[in-house]
Amino acid sequence: MAPIIKKLISVTPSHLRSCIRSVTYMPRPGSHGTKSVTPITQPGTPLPVTLIPGDGIGPLVTGAVEQVISAMQAPVTFEKFEVHGNMNKIPDDVMDSIRRNKVCLKGGLITPIGGGVNSLNIALRKELDLFVSLVNCFNLPGLPTRHDKVDIVVIRENTEGEYSGLEHEVVPGVIESLKVITKFCSERIAKYAFEYAHLNDRKTVTAVHKANIMKLADGLFLESCREIAKKYPDINYNEIIVDNCCMQLVSKPEQFDVMVTPNLYGNLVANTAAGIAGGTGVMPGGNVGTEFAIFEQGASAGNVGKPKMVEKKRANPIALLLSSAMMLRHLQLPDFADRLETAVKRVIYEGKYRTKDLGGSSTTQEVTDAVISALQ
Repeated sequence: MAPIIKKLISVTPSHLRSCIRSVTYMPRPGSHGTKSVTPITQPGTPLPVTLIPGDGIGPLVTGAVEQVISAMQAPVTFEKFEVHGNMNKIPDDVMDSIRRNKVCLKGGLITPIGGGVNSLNIALRKELDLFVSLVNCFNLPGLPTRHDKVDIVVIRENTEGEYSGLEHEVVPGVIESLKVITKFCSERIAKYAFEYAHLNDRKTVTAVHKANIMKLADGLFLESCREIAKKYPDINYNEIIVDNCCMQLVSKPEQFDVMVTPNLYGNLVANTAAGIAGGTGVMPGGNVGTEFAIFEQGASAGNVGKPKMVEKKRANPIALLLSSAMMLRHLQLPDFADRLETAVKRVIYEGKYRTKDLGGSSTTQEVTDAVISALQ
């Protein structure tokens, strides 16, 4: 595989060579710490991955990934399951598959608004303790955006905060919703952010908070970040209030590098960052814990698209293809990851095949075929 990558690089225009590794390495928590990590599989054997196509555009974009992985002849096999967001729970056989394979690729699952049905996206994260959400927002050469030099990694605590799901009606017409922040979860997400920065040669970690108002909860989060920052003297550390952060993102995003956030703020910040760097259709992401990982569209991961998009089969597969590159690195297949990213960047740069959200009129299949051709 190494000669193939060298050949690809040799024929890649110089302005694209820096993009071969734009989606940076997503370390497995614990792999560089004191807690050992169970190997995903034995060397030389096919790597089984649980596949959840999901709702709406999910089957279209996961189908694109299946085709590209097959065309690359990557040593990955998929165990596919039908799961939909209106189910009461994730079926047991699906959970068994994820626990056995340790890695899952999924399309969006619709999240009912109101009512008594919980989000299966959140249920998966809590059940598997996927405490890290990582979204990589960066400029793609050839794709016009409002800002240049955007390369932001948003690392979001994924299990508590406003997403704890602790709500009740105190008296009729009065709802109490509890935001839970713990020192344990705050420290481990901060440690992950700094370890990520260290491993990927990132220079700065910025903690996003609202401690000026939520002095105890967000104060604890900041205190935890400050303690971890002391252990990484070579990495710059700063803090920013979340409302100012959003304003700075849309005015001067190049100032940000790695951002670490509590749960809700990370959702808002990641989608804002994605919006200034090309949109949710091109931003990769993943959710990882000590043992398990789920890779999906980075920003607005629960977005399943509009019915017309599904009907006309014009969903953008780029985000999930790049998320698959993150997955391949997680599976310790970096050569395949580089090859996939190179092909995707080439298609975007050439501009002939783009879906409507990127200013084109191509179908999902046309973009997929173009990526496969760029692999050759």
